[in-house]
Amino acid sequence: MAKSGERCSFCGCGKQETRILIAGLSGHICEACVHQAQNILEEELVTNKHKELPDFNLHKPNEIKRYLDQFVIGQEEAKRIISVAVYNHYKRILHSKESEEDDIEIEKSNIVIVGETGTGKTLLARTVAKMLHVPFCIADATALTEAGYVGEDVESILSRLLQVADYDLFAAERGIVFIDEIDKIARKGDNPSITRDVSGEGVQQALLKMLEGSIVNVPPQGGRKHPEQKMIQINTQNILFITGGAFDGIEKKIASRLQTNRIGYKIDKKMEMIDKDNILQYISPVDLKAYGLIPELVGRLPIITFMHTLDRATLRRILTEPKNSLIKQYIKLFEFDKITLEFDDEALEYIVDKSIEFKLGARGLRSILEGIMTDAMFDLPSKGNIKKLQVTRSFVTQKFQKNSISRLKVA
Repeated sequence: MAKSGERCSFCGCGKQETRILIAGLSGHICEACVHQAQNILEEELVTNKHKELPDFNLHKPNEIKRYLDQFVIGQEEAKRIISVAVYNHYKRILHSKESEEDDIEIEKSNIVIVGETGTGKTLLARTVAKMLHVPFCIADATALTEAGYVGEDVESILSRLLQVADYDLFAAERGIVFIDEIDKIARKGDNPSITRDVSGEGVQQALLKMLEGSIVNVPPQGGRKHPEQKMIQINTQNILFITGGAFDGIEKKIASRLQTNRIGYKIDKKMEMIDKDNILQYISPVDLKAYGLIPELVGRLPIITFMHTLDRATLRRILTEPKNSLIKQYIKLFEFDKITLEFDDEALEYIVDKSIEFKLGARGLRSILEGIMTDAMFDLPSKGNIKKLQVTRSFVTQKFQKNSISRLKVA
């Protein structure tokens, strides 16, 4: 209690003018100021709660899929699963108050996408975030290590999200994070080791609370945390985590579980119906665990989907059909120089054949096109008399053989 003669540090009232005067280390506060501070605090909390509510129109799953169809060719099952998962996640945020009143807590559903490189895992996640107008960032799991070791802490993922959201905490707390190469943090082996698995199982354990939903102390500028640094607290309860990885060799785990190599007279008919050419479609949490993800992490990634291997027909469609297809991008680039660019069907078929030959996937199409079009993009802008460029099979063949990518050896 304060001594007589002491005054409130906020309103200046003396001991005789108030019922209670609370003493602190270097000041005092009266009961009236305490009540006023309580009212201000409650108003601020209510205001912040309203700010946390999303200000976007939630699209139905079929609307999300139709939007994805404009940018992602094929992968029908993956697009359906992700559309439903994203819809349920943001519907959960919008109706969180109603759920609290019913005493029904809806848990969030993070996603894991399994597929070879270049099949469109990152594109799917980025396109969904673009449609919903929410902050989106990509993190690479290969750079992550346990706290205290050389590498990045898992909190650096949220630092990137915060930066993308221009440090708007409320926007960041409803964003989407894509963690790529999640398979690279798999356990190095089942046998115990005298050394710590700081970039494998250790990172998985550090990700657990973040994926499930908790308040995480994040360094605003990223990098390592230190005791004297000011931290920003981010609640990950409403952040959707989408993870992706190639999981090279997981087909063997799936085949072993399905016993696809069985022979004999008493083979189950269901075994005969297994599509061995696209065995990723049978992936389950058991296979992720067998690959090296710890059970706790697999449990926090309940939605599992896969990406089909890109066949010849799909690669051909990727070149021309999407809203921002590669061919449309190059046509637009040449339009800026008032040059009409056209591709023959045979030229496109040659590009697709080379992408399949070198096993480069959809990303390989861009590399091959860059090599083919570099000379034209270098020379034609300086020649004002050329208004049209027709890309033929012979043109493509000649430019490709000059390019260094043609000297690659197929594994």
